[in-house]
Amino acid sequence: MKTQTLNRRIRLASAMLIAGTGLAIGGAAQAQDQETINLAYVEWSSEVASTNVIAAVLEQAGYNVEMTSLSAAAMFQALSTGDADAIVAAWLPTTHAEYMERIGDTVEDLGANLDGTKLGLVVPSYTEVDSIAELNDNADIFNSEIIGIDPGAGLMGLTEEVVDTYDLDLRLRSGSDATMVAALSNAINNEEDIVITSWTPHWMFARWDLKYLEDPENVFGGAEQIHTVVRNGLEDDMPEAYAILEAFEWTPEQMGEIMLMNQEDGSEPYENAKQWVEDNQDVVEQWLNS
Repeated sequence: MKTQTLNRRIRLASAMLIAGTGLAIGGAAQAQDQETINLAYVEWSSEVASTNVIAAVLEQAGYNVEMTSLSAAAMFQALSTGDADAIVAAWLPTTHAEYMERIGDTVEDLGANLDGTKLGLVVPSYTEVDSIAELNDNADIFNSEIIGIDPGAGLMGLTEEVVDTYDLDLRLRSGSDATMVAALSNAINNEEDIVITSWTPHWMFARWDLKYLEDPENVFGGAEQIHTVVRNGLEDDMPEAYAILEAFEWTPEQMGEIMLMNQEDGSEPYENAKQWVEDNQDVVEQWLNS
């Protein structure tokens, strides 16, 4: 598995062009033997799981796979410019709707690869608050803050709308999936109250007893799906990879298995994905032979 940034990828491509005709011909011959596909993703536990799984499946099909971790905005931008070939991480119709509108006709939505997602504000089940509308009256127990994730995430944009809609006196703090989970873990270990931005599927719901706060104004919207989106032209360039990506579909329970494996000390997401693929060849064969 080769993982590198898009900048490095571009520099390497430029170096090959400068190196001369002979090297270019040699590179083309090698590319015919093993095509390379670049998958972009965001560092959310759900997207780490799904991207590594589809990468392992594509490698089983004979492709060389590069995975590039980016912010949500950069991920969609890379897809629109062709620097990334595909993502399996588009939350629709709400979370990433703005990004999809921006990149317009430069990409193709292959449909949902996972049903049953949810977004919202989450608290430990022992917290005596059940609705977003109750947050202002209880702001002190939450240190007057909501613990968020990376600032470019669609979930953070929706949460900013929540703050405005409910006129909340709590400050939305940005961070990352990892820092959000660390804050949650620390609060639960100390039996303290905390409110975080979160989503389903996420492994933390299997580890801790949590609850979503009711959203009477329905700002977060209803259940969403995670979609596979590819750059225009991928079907012509790599028809087999396109077919696998189009067929890729699994359940929150299957994704949850990978996410829990990834939380084990010393575990490696790609190795876990390869193990899952090996153990679930009946599912994988449906993606490969669609």
